[in-house]
Formats: sequence, structure tokens, C-alpha cells
Amino acid sequence: GALIAGGDVVSTIRGGIIDPAAIAGSDRFIWMMTAALLAGALWLNFATAVGAPVSTTHSIVGAVLGAGVAAGGMSAARWEVMGGIAASWVISPVIGGLVAAGFLYWIKRVITYQADMVAAAQRTVPVLIGLMAFAFSTYLILKGLNRVWKVDFLTACLIGAVAGVLTGVLMRFSLRSRAMRLSNDKQSINALFTVPLICAAALLSFAHGANDVANAVGPLAAIADTVLRGEVSGSAGVPMWIMAIGAIGIALGLALYGPRLIRTVGSEITELDQMRAFCIAMSAAVTVIIASQLGLPVSSTHIALGGVFGVGFLREFIKKSYGQMLEEIRAHHSGADKDVVEAFVTRFERASVKDKRDMLDQLKARTVPASLSKQERKQMRKVYRKALVKRSAALKIIAAWIVTVPASALIAAMIYYMIFGIVHA
Repeated sequence: GALIAGGDVVSTIRGGIIDPAAIAGSDRFIWMMTAALLAGALWLNFATAVGAPVSTTHSIVGAVLGAGVAAGGMSAARWEVMGGIAASWVISPVIGGLVAAGFLYWIKRVITYQADMVAAAQRTVPVLIGLMAFAFSTYLILKGLNRVWKVDFLTACLIGAVAGVLTGVLMRFSLRSRAMRLSNDKQSINALFTVPLICAAALLSFAHGANDVANAVGPLAAIADTVLRGEVSGSAGVPMWIMAIGAIGIALGLALYGPRLIRTVGSEITELDQMRAFCIAMSAAVTVIIASQLGLPVSSTHIALGGVFGVGFLREFIKKSYGQMLEEIRAHHSGADKDVVEAFVTRFERASVKDKRDMLDQLKARTVPASLSKQERKQMRKVYRKALVKRSAALKIIAAWIVTVPASALIAAMIYYMIFGIVHA
């Protein structure tokens, strides 16, 4: 991803945040970008060491902004560009959460809420895999092969659609042969998402390379271009060796710090299984890929975490709503035999979404409406309000998001003044 699709993002980081013309001389520009690199690296390593899942994008953009203001004053910053980037940081986790929640709700509604989950999975899982193949193929054609094969957006979408259809058909045949060995429960359906999850993770890794690596090496690309040209330039091509350095660096960072952050995202926020993780990966990958296509340095960390929160809060909402439905059933059966009530609840739990709605409508039609006092309804909400998203983890992550940009900017400004003082000592 860094080698194939990271160029547009590097251009934004390198020349979009700070106006190069506002920096007096190439030497100051090099000092500025050196300070940005050091500040971003220091803050990222410190935050990761203490277990705070901060964003590479936030750190680098904040560092470039801080060093740029120190080198050229407040007028050196392109505040309108920063405004757009800041807006994308707020919007991207929200979109990531909504898309992930939408994927999960769709899967639940058309698969796990059906009476015959195996048959429903045979119909739906190939569609999900086809959509994933379509997204990856289209993006790869537009961004990965554009140096050797120029095609317009519509043609790329058509080719991606063909790849998605073929992948979906192959997946349908594969599931047909496995269906006889599956039991009609959620655990078996979850197993069907193992391979798709691996594919989605690969797509997400590609997207991470196109954004996080590109953002990290943006200042280095600016330094290299200035040294080669002897002057500050607004735009230039990004050498492949710079992208290769970033790609190697992210691999080493994953080996050193990866397990800790994987635990934070994968288990410390909310409980994830294959279906939920697939939805998060697809949401993060699609959002990051679109952002890279537009040249926006959004944070893939924020998008993925937004997806985790979206899935967790959707689970809370569904569990609360389902609990209230069960309580309403018991209220309508007030005075009935306990076995009759439990038998109805069992049939209700096994029914599809449509059948559940019909059962509730029929129950309300033939019984006196349940009369629950305000206190009883409040108690009912309290019983079924189970927190499936850890609020402490959410607050910690939001605090890290708020602190990262000003912290990296302050460190970068201090490093710039230190370099400036050493050179002019």
C-alpha cells in the first residue's frame, strides 16, 4: 500500500499543511521537517509505550504544523487545509462506526436472525466477499496500476464489478460444499467469516500502508526533495526509496509494538468475534481507501477504532431492545403459567425477524396492553442496559486523540528552536 498508493497522501503532508514559500530559505525548511520527523517519532513511541493508541497521522500533521509555525510564523500554516483535515478526523471515525454498524446489522438481520442461518449464510456471505473483491480490485486498478495502465473511474468500477461477481460465485460454490457440515447456530456461521476476515485484514493492511506509512515519511520526502533541488518546492514526485523506508519501518514497528495495540483494539474496548471483526475491517478499509483516493490524510487508527465503537454500541442497542421485548412478552402473559410463558419466549428467540414482529403484533392484538408504571419501565431499562463498550477505554482513547496534535506540535516547535539555536550558536 505504501509503495503503490501512498503518493497522493505524501504530497498533502509535505506541501499542503505549510506554505513552503513562507519558509525563509531551504535550510530552515530542512530544519523544520527534521524537527517534525523527530517530534512525531518521539510522541508516537512515548504514547505507544504507555499504552495510548494514538494516531500516526495526528502526530505527523501536528508536528509539521508546530515546526512550520515555529519556522515561518502563524501565516505559514494553511489553516483552510488544516480545517479540512481536522474535519476529516472528526468525520472519519463517525463514518467508520456507522459503516461497521451497518454491515453488522445487515449480517444479523439477513443471517443470524433467520430461522435457517446456514441457508441465509449461503445467500449472503458470497455477496459480502464479492463486495470486498469489488472494492479492492477497483482501487488497485485506479491507484496501483495507473503507472502502466491508464483507465477512467467507470472502467475501473466495471472491471472491479466483474472481479467481485466472479469471487462471489466461487465463494457460493465453496459454501455449498461446506453447508452440509454446518450446524444451525451462530458459532458455525461465525466460522464462515474466518477466511473473509483474513482477506479483509489484508485489504485493511494495504489501506494502512497507503496512509500511515505515507504520512510518516512525508517530512522525509520534503527533506530529500529540497536537498536534491537546492530550493523549497511546492510539489514533486516521491522517490520509491523513501516509501520503501516507510514500508520497512511499519513492519518493524508492528513486530515491536503490535501485540500491545492489537490487544487494546481487539479485546479491551468490546468483545469481538469473526463477524464483528470482519465488519470493522471492511469499514476501516473502505473508508481509508476512499480517503487515500481523495488525498485526505485521515487516520486509519481512528477509523478502525470508530468501527469498534460502532459495533459495540450497536450490540448494546440491540441487547437493550431485545431485553425490553422479552419483558413486554412477560408483561402480556401476566398471570399465565410459567411453562407457557417460557415456551412462547423460546419460540420467539428462534423465530426470524419477520416472525418475531408478527408474534408481537398477534400478542398485542389478543391481550390487554401491558400496563407498566414509570418506575417499572425505568427498572426494566436499567436491567437490560448492559455496557458492552468499556467506557474507561473510550475515554482514554478520546483523551489521546485530543492531546496528540498539540503535544506533537509543541515538541516539534521546541526541537526546531533547538536546532536553530545549535546552528547559530
